[in-house]
Amino acid sequence: MQITAAVAHGVKAPLTLETVEIEDPRPDEVLVRVVATGVCHTDMAMRDQELPVPPPAVLGHEGAGIVVRVGAGVTRVAPGDRVVMSFNSCGACPSCHDHIPAYCHDFFGRNFSGRRADGSSGLSWPGPGEGRVLGGNVFGQSSFATHALCPERNVVKVPATAPLEILGPLGCGVLTGAGAVMNALRVARGRSLAVFGTGAVGLSAVMAARVMGAASIIAIDLVEARLDLARELGATHVFNPGRTSVVDGIMALTGGMGVDYALDTTARLAVVGDAVRCLAPRGVCGLVGAMPFGQILPVDGGHLMSGGRSVRGIVEGDADPHQFIPALIDLYLAGQFPFDRLITFYPLAEINQAIHDAEAGRTVKPVLRMPGW
Repeated sequence: MQITAAVAHGVKAPLTLETVEIEDPRPDEVLVRVVATGVCHTDMAMRDQELPVPPPAVLGHEGAGIVVRVGAGVTRVAPGDRVVMSFNSCGACPSCHDHIPAYCHDFFGRNFSGRRADGSSGLSWPGPGEGRVLGGNVFGQSSFATHALCPERNVVKVPATAPLEILGPLGCGVLTGAGAVMNALRVARGRSLAVFGTGAVGLSAVMAARVMGAASIIAIDLVEARLDLARELGATHVFNPGRTSVVDGIMALTGGMGVDYALDTTARLAVVGDAVRCLAPRGVCGLVGAMPFGQILPVDGGHLMSGGRSVRGIVEGDADPHQFIPALIDLYLAGQFPFDRLITFYPLAEINQAIHDAEAGRTVKPVLRMPGW
């Protein structure tokens, strides 16, 4: 079957719309007609080889769509079902057995190799010859395309009562921010949280903190428009580090005690240092920004140890997508989690503009609509 896909050919190179071939689903796979898909900073990191997806590849990992065909062994979904596609996992390792597939022992292989576990790809250029195979299994979906071929494990059935075109970001960015607050940090009612960076992940964390009943929700960003949105979505205080010292401001706000929880979404070392310095005794700092291996954190060991403070990494919000995505949809439908306010739509043909606007900070969460939707 021939489809249209946006192909990444190299570092910072524009993505090009091309006709590619997609295989029929294998016994454990699902073919999805993509309705819309989010654009995430991780897609740009993969394009620029900060994360090891070999080009040429079809990126995209926040897809939502309608099931077209299923493999003979698939039981979770059927043709016609509406689904969100999330990250991939093996289903057999200790983390998967404990229902925390974000820490799958083969997470990198299953999500960043661009290939199935056996090394094959479901996408190729039409015609005979060498070099036909494309990276077509990014996060088990490669959803910058009109159709996606997914393992059954990373397809989540969603209700018809929710608008499908907005649901894709629940598969990664929104799930990461909300899950960091609700699953990983487990922010307690009446406590304080500082969120460093108010992109889609950070603003999702702000909304989740309001759901959890946090008393003080502090948002930090350089972009005033994002801070204004953070206030509307639940932040009780905001700081612009270009205008004031964030550490001094937070310590003054908390009477010198610091915050109970901090969340860094930026992966910038100086910002992480500030997040840790703002912690109250027994406070926890979560890291969700994509840090390269070998990067050393600027943490004061005495400050960490003397107050029983801790720092932990968080992947995909500690979430099991099959449980957490439906829960977030329920909150949205109840008016408690308005993540649709983060979204700006673009047609697939304008994918490079969507990426540019995201990189420039003009758009919080670009979502690509496929032709015909």
